[in-house]
Amino acid sequence: MEQKYNTNQPLADRMRPVTIDEYVGQQHLVGKNAILRKSIESGNVPSFILWGPPGVGKTTLAKIVAKTLDRPFYILSAIHSGVKDVRETIEKAKKQKFFNAPNPILFIDEIHRFNKAQQDSLLGAVEAGTFTLIGATTENPSFEVISPLLSRCQVYILKSLDKDDLTEIVNRAIKNDTILKNIPITIKEYEAMFRYSGGDARKLLNLLEIVVNAILAENKNKVEIDNESVKNHIQENLAVYDKGGEQHYDIISAFIKSIRGSDPNAAVYWLARMIEGGEDPKFIARRLVILASEDIGLANVNALLMATTCFQAVNMIGWPESRIILSETAIYLATSPKSNAAYMAINDAQQLVAKTGDLPVPLHLRNAPTKLMKDIGYGKEYKYAHSFENNFAVQNYLPDEVDGERLYSPQENAREKEIAARLKTLWKGKYGY
Repeated sequence: MEQKYNTNQPLADRMRPVTIDEYVGQQHLVGKNAILRKSIESGNVPSFILWGPPGVGKTTLAKIVAKTLDRPFYILSAIHSGVKDVRETIEKAKKQKFFNAPNPILFIDEIHRFNKAQQDSLLGAVEAGTFTLIGATTENPSFEVISPLLSRCQVYILKSLDKDDLTEIVNRAIKNDTILKNIPITIKEYEAMFRYSGGDARKLLNLLEIVVNAILAENKNKVEIDNESVKNHIQENLAVYDKGGEQHYDIISAFIKSIRGSDPNAAVYWLARMIEGGEDPKFIARRLVILASEDIGLANVNALLMATTCFQAVNMIGWPESRIILSETAIYLATSPKSNAAYMAINDAQQLVAKTGDLPVPLHLRNAPTKLMKDIGYGKEYKYAHSFENNFAVQNYLPDEVDGERLYSPQENAREKEIAARLKTLWKGKYGY
């Protein structure tokens, strides 16, 4: 038996699914009777954007759609392609469209990196049906895709792969891959593989290949994989494993957690790592806006203003001066008091709504634009707060079924202690304040 192997095609490419039944995960989209599967099976696929984390199968799904529908398939990377490339691809697509032949599919990876001019160049061809556009993005398309283009596309959200999905991917590779199936491989523990790959299927298969190669290189005639062997061999091959910018999401995670942890030194270090790595400054600024409301919130209401101003300034000033603005904001947020009370409040409120359903609005809070509505009690007994002392009147604002439910809990910081004291004075024990 060969003690080691070499191939020009990585395991992740060899194991890429080619049919919808081989595709792992995203059952809400491609499972039985799911919306995208039904669309593919009908042959009537609209332009759409796949939004989800890396390594969950966006590119694979686009290729499956093209293969299933037997359509010509063009692929562009938003990182390396410009308006000229888009126009050349449009011309190729036009030449391939004969009579009633179905239009080709154009797949654009990381479409969020296309600027407005590049996205504008797509618009006419999408409207004319020159091709069916499939875009892939890890960023919210509402922010990154121009409205005219977004309005002509469906948006499908892809979820992170769970433990069962990842286990199935590993086991399939061991059983079905043309090379691995000839090697005696035993998986004793999966946890380290899942942890190092971060839920990214491509990274997971790259990791599996590295570990198998490394164990075989030790002149062993069988491969046994446990958490310790994964840890040892991945650390030895970390440069290979992380090539191609796969640390992108790990570094932004470290950046956010450093700010959340009130460590300005670590925050600036990870910011510098992103700057030196060529990260999009708008991506960093957008994350700071999210963090300001999620992790600082009412403990320092100026944090969100600061982060929002940072985002606007980065767009206005450009590079390289924006690095100073990002540094100032990161340090300010890191040194601010922290509270996730607003984040927890909306989470709890959404869970309450999901649990209790569409409870009716109390009559005294309802709008009463017509005489009939007034006659049947809409708005009756509503107390206009400004007509009372301190602009406050005691009355119920929640449906009776959930009245008294406490969703916002002020935390232990100076500003929210003031808020808690005011709520206690106003509500006199209601909601537990």
